[in-house]
Amino acid sequence: MDHVNIRPIQQKDNPHIAKAIRSVLVEHDVPKVGTVYEDKELDCMFETYNVPKAAYFVVEYKGEIMGGAGVAPLSNFTGNVCELQKMYFLESLRGKGIGTRMMDACISKAIEFGYDSCYLETMPFMKGAQKLYIRTGFEYIDGPMGDTGHFSCPVHMLKHLS
Repeated sequence: MDHVNIRPIQQKDNPHIAKAIRSVLVEHDVPKVGTVYEDKELDCMFETYNVPKAAYFVVEYKGEIMGGAGVAPLSNFTGNVCELQKMYFLESLRGKGIGTRMMDACISKAIEFGYDSCYLETMPFMKGAQKLYIRTGFEYIDGPMGDTGHFSCPVHMLKHLS
């Protein structure tokens, strides 16, 4: 797609990325409890990721925020592991290679931050996302790492970065 820009989040993007993410979650009938939907950070993404060893990127197309993803330290975990967080795209962007470009941005940033591994949680029916994660080197693991509060996301994956 021409004119697609992946860039670091800005404060002015907060309401737009929150709307895009919630829209995707509703589209997929994701539970509102125990998932990203209820995260307080969703309405203040710029501030949430404006901390050491964290970054969030948005996808902008023709001036509209159409999705995003980020990395941050894995919550309630003592190892040097980050989490791929809040990776969602509006339907019109899916299947066009944007996910691969976003994964490249996030994994590059995780390596730059010096993380050993990158962890993620997702829903079982999000098969397209899982295919992308596998193509990018993630593998399924038997259970959760840390405690993200997303107890309704039963699929856990990990990618070793070093």
